[in-house]
Amino acid sequence: MSEKKYSKEMLLGMYEMMLKIKGFESKAAECFTKGMMHGNIHLCLGQEAVPTGACYALEPDDYMASTHRGHGHCIAKGGDLNLMMAELFGKKTGYCKGKGGSMHIADIDGLCSLGANGIVGAGIPIATGSAFASKIWGDKHVTLCFFGDSASNQGTFHESINMAAAWKLPVVFLCENNRYGVSTEIHGVTNTDTIAVRAKAYDIPGKTVDGNDPVTVYEAVKEAVDYARAGNGPSIVECTTFRHQGHYCGDPAVYRPASYMEKAHEKEAIPNFHNKLIKENVATEEELVAIETAVDEAIEAAYKFATESEYPDPSEATTDVYSSDNERGVVR
Repeated sequence: MSEKKYSKEMLLGMYEMMLKIKGFESKAAECFTKGMMHGNIHLCLGQEAVPTGACYALEPDDYMASTHRGHGHCIAKGGDLNLMMAELFGKKTGYCKGKGGSMHIADIDGLCSLGANGIVGAGIPIATGSAFASKIWGDKHVTLCFFGDSASNQGTFHESINMAAAWKLPVVFLCENNRYGVSTEIHGVTNTDTIAVRAKAYDIPGKTVDGNDPVTVYEAVKEAVDYARAGNGPSIVECTTFRHQGHYCGDPAVYRPASYMEKAHEKEAIPNFHNKLIKENVATEEELVAIETAVDEAIEAAYKFATESEYPDPSEATTDVYSSDNERGVVR
């Protein structure tokens, strides 16, 4: 990271974004543990640098497909904390009128977010379809597809990347490799050291980077986005990171060795980035504290908005079930 290479505004913006993700997830965990939310939630605590760096590499009208662990993706794409928190609480003021919940936040028109998805690997063909639409229409949009390490063992991963590579579709496949699919360690079910090396099978670029530094992630994804926008086709970017909680909120994660969390705290993005900003004279401690305070206030405001919002009327249960006017759909 260099102050000369990147502006102070950008670097402090990244710090603020990571704080928003961590603050939102921490508040959601608190509320869920108190029984204030229905269903289940999957948190990205520890992975804040990946969506931050990745989404900084996008243009506002670029598209994004998310995962079941998708709150951070939505925030990094510019999501409204109030609407997100309300959605988690099942309130009608949420992004999906309270009917989507944690794993299905979507905002195609506003954020160009094709939505989170409760099915492992399902976002990969959705993102490929979005890129195919861009290819057909000849626009310059790139679609960024987040997926986890275990999703790379789904058939949809290989089928989609094969199609994207064959047709040179403008899509970037971004693997958030936190090493665990629920309780299964990734190296126990794959025969390669990395996920990115699988790009060789489709003759496309593949790169593995440290997912605990938002600038490193930004640089790798920006390269892939520019490559796709220029008409060269897809890439795989793998970001190694750590999932601080278990698979879901409340999972004690006893299947992981103690060394996992020791390494996770050593590599933790936010405190390390904080120290870099101070060390490289990008910001003062007072400036960073001011950002932290503002984020804390925004999280509390989102909580207040969500708890004070109304639930949808029961008659809403049968509305918004199907969509026929999605402009990213292909008319058949």
